[in-house]
Amino acid sequence: MKSPYFKAVWLSIALHLILLIGLLSGDFSSEPKPLPTPTSQSSEPIKAVVVDKAKFEQAVNKIKRQKNQERDAEKKRLKAIEKRAADAKKRRVKEQARIKKLEKQRKQKEQEKIKADKAAKSSKAKAAKAEKVRKQKEQEKQVAEKAAAAARSKRLKEEADAKKAENLRLEKIAERKRQEIAAKEQAIQDAMLAEQMADEMATRNKARHQQVMTEVQRYSALIQQSINQRMITDRSTMADKSCRLTLTLAPSGFVIDVKVGQGDKVVCDAANIAIGKAGTLPVSKDPEVFKEMREIAVTVEPKF
Repeated sequence: MKSPYFKAVWLSIALHLILLIGLLSGDFSSEPKPLPTPTSQSSEPIKAVVVDKAKFEQAVNKIKRQKNQERDAEKKRLKAIEKRAADAKKRRVKEQARIKKLEKQRKQKEQEKIKADKAAKSSKAKAAKAEKVRKQKEQEKQVAEKAAAAARSKRLKEEADAKKAENLRLEKIAERKRQEIAAKEQAIQDAMLAEQMADEMATRNKARHQQVMTEVQRYSALIQQSINQRMITDRSTMADKSCRLTLTLAPSGFVIDVKVGQGDKVVCDAANIAIGKAGTLPVSKDPEVFKEMREIAVTVEPKF
């Protein structure tokens, strides 16, 4: 069941949105005309910005106050509905008492009618009078029954109105609870989605890192192969010997620096000469792979 104030609430929200859009679409960035003051010109734009911001904050505060007023008005309205329901209950109790009284009067009249009928049977002289009294009592009974029926109708209507008001109040409470539950469920779903996305991103990053390191190893082998192909080798002096080199490379593959580590001097010297002959060494065009191999360590071991 929609609230009778549903349209009014939406109309209020629409007016607030129109006011906020008007404020935001205003030309707050334009500079106001400078006022003649003895201060320097550089301070005037700053004053204009402050005035615009103050107006904007004032408008926002006004909207907040209107929202608070509407919320207070809604609370007052609900309180008034509850008061009307309580008043209706009091009237209903009072009306029930009146109905009981009328019913008692009706029964009393009925008893009187019975007595009058008995009197009519016992005496013809009293029969006409008794009949008159009986008819009068019958009329009074009908009047009483009509009054009781009208009272019942009124009571039923008041009970229906009170029930309607109570249902409206309960619906608002239920709707508020539904919104709170929906908000909690949405927050849980958002958290689960964020955790899932984080796990997926971590998996992707790990896979990418493994791929990059595999490429680095492949280019390390290519660099070793390039050096070995250009090395002048001598089995008698280089057999079963090696040299550990750390190379600093440019994105083009040009060797910027060579650091000699552990290894045989003859092999290291021959490797340095081979690097000079090569000019450039194989490097990846992938920025992530090159970042990992910009400074790369290779072990040169002559092959015979």
